[in-house]
Amino acid sequence: MLKLLVFGACSVILGAALLPFVGSAFAQTVGTSRTKIPQDPAAIELNRLLTAAQDAVNKQDYASAAQDYQAYLAKKPDDAVVHYDLGYAYTALQKPADAKSEYEKAIALDPKMAAAYQNLGVTLIPADPAAAIEPLQRAAELVPEDARTKWLLGIALEATKKDALAIEQYQAAEKLDAKNVEVRNSLGFALLRSGRAGDAETAFREALALQPTGAAADQAHKGLLQTLLAERKNDDAATELGVYLAAHPNDAAMQLEHASLLVDAGKDDDALAELDKAASAGPESLRAMKLRALIYFRKKQYDNAAPVLVKAIALAPQDPDLPAQLGHLYLEKKDYPNAVNTLIVALKMNQQSIDVLKDLVTAEYLNKNYPATLHGLDVLAQRETPPLGSWFVRATCYDKLGQVQPALDAYKKFLQLNKDENSDMYFEASARVRTLTRELANKKR
Repeated sequence: MLKLLVFGACSVILGAALLPFVGSAFAQTVGTSRTKIPQDPAAIELNRLLTAAQDAVNKQDYASAAQDYQAYLAKKPDDAVVHYDLGYAYTALQKPADAKSEYEKAIALDPKMAAAYQNLGVTLIPADPAAAIEPLQRAAELVPEDARTKWLLGIALEATKKDALAIEQYQAAEKLDAKNVEVRNSLGFALLRSGRAGDAETAFREALALQPTGAAADQAHKGLLQTLLAERKNDDAATELGVYLAAHPNDAAMQLEHASLLVDAGKDDDALAELDKAASAGPESLRAMKLRALIYFRKKQYDNAAPVLVKAIALAPQDPDLPAQLGHLYLEKKDYPNAVNTLIVALKMNQQSIDVLKDLVTAEYLNKNYPATLHGLDVLAQRETPPLGSWFVRATCYDKLGQVQPALDAYKKFLQLNKDENSDMYFEASARVRTLTRELANKKR
């Protein structure tokens, strides 16, 4: 059976093996037509092999069926239908290369066997969807009224990024089989991937109206959720997600989505509870760690946030945002040595980040590393107009280093730009200007 995971930008083929369960929407077609065989000893043996093979298929004993089909073909190699049946058995045994070979032999013997083209396409989709397009197109030409063939062709086209063509096939399949939920879901995801979120929402809602429960309905709920998020209908998305999680409380991936929505809504405690539920299923993903760290940070629980960010950095050492966040966290904790060390790493990873550079300057200043602070201020001044506070910091650094004239100049610049004469920095700067002016005057005597 061809399995599809339809939660994402597009339909994703899962597994190289296609498990042919009769009656499934994704099952390959089973050949059943037989020409009556005359009752001579050789013909009787061929008929026995076919009967045994069919019985084995009915019992899902595909290994025995394959042996009987092989024995039959050893005696009668020009039987297109049996080559087809052997391909079906190989599919069930998860031998796609052998299945492909048998379907191709069936097609060579009977170029108008639509089912062989279709099953060949189904076999090729997981590993080589581009190669699946041609046989599925041929099948669609032979059976133009078959909705399933058009749907499978759409899947192959979508897997090769031919979304517009895939949508055409899904829409054609929908017209032929208006009650097929899988077709609606595939159409919805293709529309969503193409930026047509409104049309995708319609497709998913129609799918849910056709089938409110079951595996296909689960995929429609997930698709609808993604669509609502794309349309920025966050309240509707949260409601939709709540409906889904009520029926599937152990879906860690969707719990993470719910946590993200709750974070956006400012419901940090509820979001943390959802993250805890998702974490019970296994190790947290990078995205979950980032959300958890953000929640702890917003709650000012820095001791909880720091180890989460450390784990996240170990998981994604090339992500420049993580050390930047950790450095800012250390700054908030007043752990200035760790803040400096971490922010230096972050700045090396993203040298153009103004925010990281500002944090590093602040950390160096509060860590009383005045030369490094002045260097950072110089670099920052090359990228933006120095803000008012930077002149006070610059003046203080020069002052601490005993550089009287630069300190005096920087204090005067600060006072010139400052409009708040009641601020503590204004009073301190004014006092230092008077003191430094006297020091310079005394030196000149």
